[in-house]
Formats: sequence, C-alpha cells, structure tokens
Amino acid sequence: MTSLSAETLAADAVEPITSAGNAQLGIAVLAGIAVIVLLITVVKLHAFLALTIGSLALGAFAGAPLDKVIASFTTGLGSTVAGVGVLIALGAILGKLLADSGGADQIVDTILAKASGRAMPWAMVLIASVIGLPLFFEVGIVLLIPVVLLVAKRGNHSLMRIGIPALAGLSVMHGLIPPHPGPLVAIDAIGANLGVTLALGVVVAIPTVIIAGPLFSRYAARWVDIPAPDKMVPQRASVELERRPSFAATVSTVLLPVVLMLGKALVDIVVDDPEHTVQRVADVVGSPLIALLAAVVVGLFTLGRAAGFTKDRIASTVEKSLGPIAGVLLIVGAGGGFKQTLIDSGVGQMVLDISEDWSIPALLLAWLIAVAIRLATGSATVATISAAGLVAPLAADMSTSHAALLVLAIGAGSLFFSHVNDAGFWLVKEYFGMDVGQTIKTWSVMETLISVVGLGCVLLLSLVL
Repeated sequence: MTSLSAETLAADAVEPITSAGNAQLGIAVLAGIAVIVLLITVVKLHAFLALTIGSLALGAFAGAPLDKVIASFTTGLGSTVAGVGVLIALGAILGKLLADSGGADQIVDTILAKASGRAMPWAMVLIASVIGLPLFFEVGIVLLIPVVLLVAKRGNHSLMRIGIPALAGLSVMHGLIPPHPGPLVAIDAIGANLGVTLALGVVVAIPTVIIAGPLFSRYAARWVDIPAPDKMVPQRASVELERRPSFAATVSTVLLPVVLMLGKALVDIVVDDPEHTVQRVADVVGSPLIALLAAVVVGLFTLGRAAGFTKDRIASTVEKSLGPIAGVLLIVGAGGGFKQTLIDSGVGQMVLDISEDWSIPALLLAWLIAVAIRLATGSATVATISAAGLVAPLAADMSTSHAALLVLAIGAGSLFFSHVNDAGFWLVKEYFGMDVGQTIKTWSVMETLISVVGLGCVLLLSLVL
C-alpha cells in the first residue's frame, strides 16, 4: 500500500504554498468547508465536484497562487487513489461475489436457524458485522433489509428490535474497520499501521456495536413501534440459484483478509525484526493489497464456482462490481486532494498551534472536527477525509498505537448524528417505512451512540496503550 507517513505530511507543511497567518488560514479553512457544504447540501452538487471546487476556494481564500493550489490538489488526489483505489476495487469485487453467489444469504440463514427469541437481536448484529466487513454500507443494507423484515414478520418481533442491531453492525464496520474507504483514507493520510488499526478497531467495535445495537434496540422498540412494511421486501439474490456456497467456505473467505492483516500485525509485535524471514513473508502476505487480492482469488472458487457460476458469469460479476464504485473512488480522490491542499497551505501547523494553546487532547480534537464536518455535509467519508487532513500533523510524534487510535477517533466522529443531509438517513427511513421523526429517534440516535461510545473506548485505550 502506498502510504504517506505523518512525518512526510508534516515535512510537506514546513514550506506552505502561502504565507498567510493563522487567522487568515482559519478563515480560509472555514470558507473552503462552507463552500463544500453549500455545494453538497444546497446546490446538490456531486461530492467530487464540491471537494474540487472547495479545494480551489480554500487556496484562493488563503492567498495562495492558483498553480500551486492545483498542483497540491492533483498530487493529493493521485497519492490517495494510488494508496486506496485498488483496495476499494478489490473490496467491491469480493462484496459482489458474496452477494450474487448467495454466500451472504447462506450466512444469514445459517445463523438465524440457530437463533430464536431473545437471541435474535444478537444474531442480527453478528450477521451484519460479518457481512459488513467486505461490503459498502448501502450494499449491506440492501442485502440485510429483506432478512430483517422477514424475521420481524415471521417471528412477530418488533421491527426496531431486529433492525437496529443490523444497522449498528453495518455502521460500525463502515466507520471503524478497514478495508472500508473512510478508515483506509484516514490510515493513509495519518501514516498509521493498518494491522494495528484493524486490531484496535475490532476492540473498539465490539462494545460499541453491543451498546448501540442489541441494548439500544430495546429502547428504540419502545419509542417507535411499527410493523414491517410488506412492500419493501425485495427478492433475495439466491432465490434463482440452484445451489450456493457452504457457510464455512463463505465465512472463511470473508474473514481471510482480516486474518492475514491481523497476522501481520501480530508478527510485527512478536518478531520486530525487518530482516527476519518470517516478518518479511508476513509483510507481503499481510499487506492489504495481497490480503484482499487473495480473498478475491479464493472467492472466485469458494463463492463463484461453488454457486455454479460459469467463467463468463464470474467475469460479468466482477465487471458489474466495479461500475458502482467509480463515484466512491472520485470522492475519495478529491478528498485526498482537499487534504493535501489543507496540508500544503500550512493548516497542519495551525492545528498544532491551536491544540497546544487550547490544551485539547489530539484524539478529542480529531473527533470534534470529524463531528462538525459530518453534521455539515452528511457524509461520513467526506468527514473522515477532511478531518484526517487537518489533524495528520498531530500524529508525527505519536506511537504506533496512538496513531491508530487517532484514525479510530476520526472514524467515530464521522458517524455522529446522521440526519436529513445524509443519504443513509433516507435509505433507512424508506426501507423501514418510518417518518422523519421516527427515523431521528431510532437511526440518528443509534449513530450518535456509536460515535460517542466509540470515542469513549478510544480514550480508554489511550490510557493503557
């Protein structure tokens, strides 16, 4: 994975593209973010265009030469896509194979067959967390909603009691766990260790998803007691398949990249010798690119061929998986360009000065910045990218574990209080047949719980690591 270290980022900011003071830079940052917010929320412009225009506006307000602003933006865009573009593509392929082969349905049906009654919310959060590892949030919702509605109807369960745990599992994976785009970009910008971030992300995710999922669903079910809407039950992917992959093969394939990346992190801790053969092998096998590529290649057989797919059908599935992520790649790339414009403008040093003057802990500052951008733009990915660019210099003197915690603090902040400017808000509202008030009392409160509990876990870990 091509990665920009925190030291490199800090060095880039030594000679900023503008000589503006902190006051002018602060105004420029607010103006740039305001431009992005207005273009996304009022003009309804695509986030890629909004981030591009916002980057140019930031440079203009900071008094930087336009040619240098353009150079900073294109450099950041290129390095970000180089760092995470292939990983996002591989994750999309694995997710599409999982969905189309019926592997996701196999996981769902197997776990639900073993669960009943009070165990059902816990089964739903487990299903969502496993399926949510390789899938984008929106794809995970489309896959799980039929199951949620079916379980609620057949078992006479409260829709919120079943639905909230599923949504919590998907959302936590989306915000905190690589290889999702947001965490990957933050890791790349801050120069954090991916394996350590993944390991600590799992530690943070477990209590967070339990509190925001099965436990909170008890209260959500009391606040919003509605039946499952019949019209929102779409056909499941595996209905037309003659056979589908086994549960063991599917779970093994989904968890393969996670195991390989965590294995590399463990070897780094135990061996700690870059020249040792074991560590050199682990560095290759456990790199995100090789780990995800291995899972995709294995998935072609354990998912695609196991479902009876021909070579042409597998090729078609792979091709169809790449189209929908074009927008994601452009947004992530433009976000990287915005991040680099922030850094090259000298904003990183300004944030360092502010954190020293105000005595705000770096982890809390990162979370607050991500929260502010999330509330303004409605996009967790935009919030993650922008906040990572702002606070990256803070990681220069951090330990490996604290740099990973900085990524997780940003990820937690990026999930805070989803409301009417977030596409996910409307997706949940329509699928669950709720009105705006009901969606705020359930989905929005759940997202806020994830954000606050996630931050709490990050701060606790920072005291012991």
